[in-house]
Amino acid sequence: MKKHKNQGLAFSWNDPTFRSIIYQIIVLGLVAGGVWYLVSNTLHNLETRNIRSGFAFLGSEAGFAIGESLIDYSPTDTYRRAILVGLLNTLYVSVAGIVLATIVGVVVGVARLSKNWLIAKLAAVYVEVLRNIPLLIQLFFWYALIVEALPGPRQAMHPVPGVFLSNRGLRFPLAQGDSLTWILAGVALALLTTVAVGRYLRARHIRTGIQTPLWPICLGFFIVLPVAGFFAGGAQLAFSLPELKGFNFAGGASISPELTALLCGLVIYTSAFVAEIVRSGIQAVPDGQWEAAGSVGLGRRRALRLVILPQALRIMIPPLTSTYLNLMKNSSLAVAIGYPDIVSVINTTLNQTGQAIEGILIVMAAYLTVSLSISVFMNWYNRRIALVER
Repeated sequence: MKKHKNQGLAFSWNDPTFRSIIYQIIVLGLVAGGVWYLVSNTLHNLETRNIRSGFAFLGSEAGFAIGESLIDYSPTDTYRRAILVGLLNTLYVSVAGIVLATIVGVVVGVARLSKNWLIAKLAAVYVEVLRNIPLLIQLFFWYALIVEALPGPRQAMHPVPGVFLSNRGLRFPLAQGDSLTWILAGVALALLTTVAVGRYLRARHIRTGIQTPLWPICLGFFIVLPVAGFFAGGAQLAFSLPELKGFNFAGGASISPELTALLCGLVIYTSAFVAEIVRSGIQAVPDGQWEAAGSVGLGRRRALRLVILPQALRIMIPPLTSTYLNLMKNSSLAVAIGYPDIVSVINTTLNQTGQAIEGILIVMAAYLTVSLSISVFMNWYNRRIALVER
């Protein structure tokens, strides 16, 4: 006789549902017991060694300098602000690395499928060589190349007025003034307006067949809106120019050798993996799509941009998500070449305070939060571009 679906749980060892619940309770109890043992043992050992625990140290004065910071920072600031500086540096490198690695990877991935034998082979060598050399070795190579190959500040390269390239980094003019914020707001508004107008023109093209070029409208937005922001801010804009003073430059803005080496290593290493994802995604699109695009008069480049890549993107998003997460986590190797990311700042903090457990927990929480944020965004985008069955 068959058991009815609405039959209740039988408290008998012969019932598989009952047994599975008991097994899960036992496993959960073992895990909870293990966690309790580790936590209690750790607290006991800290107490016996007279090591204080907790996060109260975050409000104390840090007392150490940080070479690069996206926000104002001085050694008299707290550990909390120092850790924030390290986190922002990590986010800055991760975002810049993801954008640049995607651009380079797409170019190399498409080049691997080129009908030109030389271009295809050069792209293949790029991929096979760079993804098989450990990232840490590449970081050391780029750092040594920048420091050793470039001249000192007094003999700095001067490619254009106001720009200097030396082993101390790249120095360039820095815009300052009340109008700067308004100009940046104008650029952001121009970008949003361009996206909105592009979506409207695309929808109108699908609905009516009328095609309107977007680039003249886009160019107008990016000229008119920043200029309007300049005058809205009182037309106050000045440039701080770098000048050689003593053994280094003063004034302007700079990109340090550590940041340059880190970005070069992350971008070049990761772009090799992105290139393979792009190549495999394009090859996964049926050949009939190329033939269909050609039958309506599209050239190979337009077919790739308008027909093939949009379909390949649905295949590429999941592996790209893993690649972006790896790039973000690989940025922790910055400590090896002296770039002050969150790992470097936490290392200095726990050496001064002895709060090793708290420091490691902060690093873990930071990387977990950033990784989950990237994953959530990429999963949202993957759902947005996915085909919806009718």
